[in-house]
Amino acid sequence: MSGVPGSGLAKGLAVTLSTMTRRSHTRQYPDVEPDLPPRSRGVIALLEENCTVCMLCARECPDWRIYLASRTEEVVVPGAARPRQRNVLDRFAIDFSLCMYCGICIEACPFDALFWSPEFEYAEHDIRNLLHEKDRLGEWLPTVPPPPAHDPLGEPSKEEAAAAKKAGQ
Repeated sequence: MSGVPGSGLAKGLAVTLSTMTRRSHTRQYPDVEPDLPPRSRGVIALLEENCTVCMLCARECPDWRIYLASRTEEVVVPGAARPRQRNVLDRFAIDFSLCMYCGICIEACPFDALFWSPEFEYAEHDIRNLLHEKDRLGEWLPTVPPPPAHDPLGEPSKEEAAAAKKAGQ
């Protein structure tokens, strides 16, 4: 042990005293908008056209807060032996009152139908209004920022590497 007994206490009190004499940097939220970092998580937005009702997002949700309903529709393809069937999304709802905002549903979606939006001002006076249906989830889509640009010095994606390999042959 080196130093004078009580030096740690003196250093701690000095830090406390210097912090107490500084002016606070508090922002008055409703009047001054916060500076959010890029790609911040706020609310989940839905691109309804990309949803194939595969149910992966609902199955992977640890809280079971995603509710999906669909119906099967027949599509007649000219030249095909029989009509094909496709799922049509009837209901897509997320209950934000119990959502953990973990993002597993966004990562699990193979068709890029779910995105993080930086919108965070969606408080409600009644907790039952935090169950957002597909129309409300689609309203946040314009606020989703574009993905970051690809690093030109980084490793190419699997698709780019496969295309370059095929072009080289």
